[in-house]
Amino acid sequence: MARYTEAVCRLCRRSGDKLMLKGIKCVSKCTLDKRSKAPGPQLGRRRRLSDRGEQLREKQKVRYTYGILERQFKCTFAEAERKTGITGENLLVLLERRLDNVVYRLGLADSRAQARQVVLHGHIDLNGRKTDIASCLVKEGDVISWHGKSVNTEYYKIVAKSIGSKTVPGWLNLDREKLVGKVLSLPTPDDIGAKYNIASVVEYYSR
Repeated sequence: MARYTEAVCRLCRRSGDKLMLKGIKCVSKCTLDKRSKAPGPQLGRRRRLSDRGEQLREKQKVRYTYGILERQFKCTFAEAERKTGITGENLLVLLERRLDNVVYRLGLADSRAQARQVVLHGHIDLNGRKTDIASCLVKEGDVISWHGKSVNTEYYKIVAKSIGSKTVPGWLNLDREKLVGKVLSLPTPDDIGAKYNIASVVEYYSR
């Protein structure tokens, strides 16, 4: 499976915004705070981005944040277009419903990349069945728990110790003793609190 293998801090510098791709490390040791310029050779004065350039940047921000490649992101956008309602909001909801994102939102991982690895390694059960598909979409009433012997791993013990300081969004519920999460309802755009212009993403694919 194709994946991005370069330094993720370059993505934040390229986007000009802190995308929290390393979780807690982004708070204390953020490269963007030291080097705010985009990576690569600096060609004198920076040119103003065109409207198309701004749309591309916003699209890349969303894609980098959720850690998915262009082909999968485009397929997700196409699915959002097919649904009734506002395409941009549908897109955000679909991205938030991904299993790796839900594991991250529950506080069971420090970043979405780490959450994806936890899922791919088979440590997570969805409704009592092992699920190693990070892009699997959860629905209302779904239960996310640890799989079998995964509760005996060192990683589980670390999560159990640090989970008390982490907040969980209102559309999810977490049993902090058993580390079992539940989807109370589907997320809304207000729950997501997106910091990018999702309308620009829709305009980018509408051309």
